[in-house]
Amino acid sequence: MSVTAVIPAYNEERTVGAVVRVVKESSLVSEVIVVNDGSADGTSQAARRAGAKVIDLPVNRGKGAAIRVAMEAGHGDVLLLLDADLVGLRGEHVEALLTPVLRGDCEMTVGVFEGGRPATDLAQAIVPGLSGQRAVKRSLLNGACDLEMSRFGVEVVLNRLTREQHARVMEVHLPDLTHRMKEEKMGLVRGFLARLKMYWEIVRHLHR
Repeated sequence: MSVTAVIPAYNEERTVGAVVRVVKESSLVSEVIVVNDGSADGTSQAARRAGAKVIDLPVNRGKGAAIRVAMEAGHGDVLLLLDADLVGLRGEHVEALLTPVLRGDCEMTVGVFEGGRPATDLAQAIVPGLSGQRAVKRSLLNGACDLEMSRFGVEVVLNRLTREQHARVMEVHLPDLTHRMKEEKMGLVRGFLARLKMYWEIVRHLHR
């Protein structure tokens, strides 16, 4: 099975290049697609310099729509979904996410941070089902008719799909991996408000 890495990115010029470079080094990954979701910074240029295929969206459409755009442009039987703001990503993380799916042990893996830093470790320990680091068979995602509208609720949509289709899911630990928090990227107030908006979108999809 071939693998398309999908990296939705919104104003992530500081980290997206490093994420792309690690993924491109993996022999398991056939192509790397970064969807620049209406960024106002140098995200697109940073991703291209690192060697990704970049799709530029003129306005921010949200994570779910970005993933759908990448699915339509990519060819992999398996999609590796990664956040663009990861810090500490290594090749073994990519392998840990992909191997169970490629081996046929499950239809989706969910990566859980471990030993990165307390704030992000705690968040994922409490709600591992909201992790954005996943490998998933394309055939499973094809059934996500509301993916484009999910925005930050995309992980909730994926979790619901696995239950509806009785798909097998495995959690995998991703040691020493973390990500930049919204408050770090946007400042305390704007970051907090963006976090509230994200939680609202998640809760909205939980009740669908």
